[in-house]
Amino acid sequence: MASSSSSGLTFKLHPLVILNISDHYTRIKAQSQPPPTSSAVNDAVSSPPPPRVFGCVIGVQRGRTVEIFNSFELLYDSSTHTLDRAFLENKQELYKKVFPHFYVLGWYSTGGDAQESDMHIHKALMDINESPIYVLLNPSINHAQKDLPITIYESELHVIDGIPQLIFVQSSYIIETVEAERISVDHVAHLKPSDGGSAATQLAAHLTGIHSAIKMLNSRIRVLHHYLLAMQKGDLPCQNSLLRQVSSLLRRLPAIESEKFQDDFLMEYNDTLLITYLAMFTNCSSTMNEMVDKFNTAYDRHSRRGGRSAFI
Repeated sequence: MASSSSSGLTFKLHPLVILNISDHYTRIKAQSQPPPTSSAVNDAVSSPPPPRVFGCVIGVQRGRTVEIFNSFELLYDSSTHTLDRAFLENKQELYKKVFPHFYVLGWYSTGGDAQESDMHIHKALMDINESPIYVLLNPSINHAQKDLPITIYESELHVIDGIPQLIFVQSSYIIETVEAERISVDHVAHLKPSDGGSAATQLAAHLTGIHSAIKMLNSRIRVLHHYLLAMQKGDLPCQNSLLRQVSSLLRRLPAIESEKFQDDFLMEYNDTLLITYLAMFTNCSSTMNEMVDKFNTAYDRHSRRGGRSAFI
């Protein structure tokens, strides 16, 4: 297997694809492994590994840029190492109705590395896409690894021992998100925990995250400021490329000082205050209604006992 691809294609992977593959693997793993019992120590050691999952990735290709937007699952026969083509064609037609501009770009699977049997699936999909891509998710947990456990492979024809062979070569990629995906991922990241955490706990965690982000931003700005001062004094060599990047960052500051930004900010601020006041009024009205109901109940009970004059 070659170390890197030479096709020159730029791959953009959306988070929805990673979530779909992870969800597919988690469901298959939960269904294939029985729940642990009291004598599950030896059973856990001897339990077979979860089966691999397979599916197709869809998206668009514009010039030299390949953007992977979504994916769907496939049925795989482990005995013959083949995919259910009827199921694949049916799913492809259904997705074509919903996403008419998306095409099958390749397929995905799970595992630590590409296997020899994967090339059979890869070649079988060449009638749909003459140059499919292979997205591989490694489900093993590695706490020391900082990068995503996702690898994208392309296929290239190499001559090995005088025989032309198709092999997998690794390609680099970047994570691309749209507004809807950013909102969804942020919502998933801030879901209420199952241990009964309160809204106050969530708010504290949210404010702690914002504080950490601001603290990190402040430290980065200080490092950049000290570096520029040292460069100005001649302690460090002048780097024009770095100065251009700093200048580009500083040009973004007027974007939040314009009159339109101030108007939009004040409108959003006033709307937030209005909603807060309405919530306070609603809460106070609810409390007053509860108090009036309790007073009327006590008054009615006292009236039935002949003590009406005590309330007058």
